[in-house]
Amino acid sequence: MKTILFATDYSQNSVAALKYAHKMSTQLGSRLMVTHVFDYPTVLGTKVEEPFPHLEEDAFKEHHTKLQEFCVTHLGVGLDEVNIQLEAIEHKSVINGIIDKTKDSNASLLVVGMKGGSTLREFLMGNTTKQLINKAPCPVLSIPADTSFNKIGTIVYATDFEEEDIRIIKNLIEIAKPFNAEIKTVHVSSEKEYAGKQRKEWFVEKLKNEINYPRVNFEVLFSEDTFETLRIYLGDVGADIVAMVERQQRSLLKNIFHHDLVKKMESYGKIPLITFHESNYQ
Repeated sequence: MKTILFATDYSQNSVAALKYAHKMSTQLGSRLMVTHVFDYPTVLGTKVEEPFPHLEEDAFKEHHTKLQEFCVTHLGVGLDEVNIQLEAIEHKSVINGIIDKTKDSNASLLVVGMKGGSTLREFLMGNTTKQLINKAPCPVLSIPADTSFNKIGTIVYATDFEEEDIRIIKNLIEIAKPFNAEIKTVHVSSEKEYAGKQRKEWFVEKLKNEINYPRVNFEVLFSEDTFETLRIYLGDVGADIVAMVERQQRSLLKNIFHHDLVKKMESYGKIPLITFHESNYQ
């Protein structure tokens, strides 16, 4: 994982995410890019020019300085002591500005902050986080406001035993390996809807043939309440990160069910959540 991109709006809710991204990048030996997207004033849809010829230049300087102050204040070290690159970006759209930077920097992971509240709209950037998950070319890691980084020991991945799950687990191994972390691959299903032992055996065998990481295990849990069962499971195993995939094409019933589960986990807001978009792994 060469580059981690962290996007901030300077709010208090993004402080935990900055600290998490910094410690994670240090442990992984990755470059950390810290960015803020802004838009300077316009007049009737046109960027202000004369008599303010230096408005654009001054805006970039102002936001670059603010980024520096934000990082130094909350990391407690000078930027010359850490492997951090700062960049203020001018863009009419916060989402498109972040996505463009994610692509330009070839980031392997996009980190954003979120509140520890109970509703999706309480995410740090509100609906921005959801849109980033849908548009980003890489996984999005959402960090609750009260989270501190510890050594990652357990990653829980909620799987449906699909082909793209194998590609996503390979991606997770890049995060897990430096920490010697365990990846617990869990499938929660009602006994009626369970695809069957044969499907699981196919999935496990195919994965083992394609990876060389011994700390991946598999479990099937039967329940009529997927979210509650998964929530309890995360606590029981001491999950440090929960990983899920945002899927697009499914049968109507399965699509509604899975979307509801992802939405609930995004709003759970107690454990860092890394979300992969299915379209990036097909």
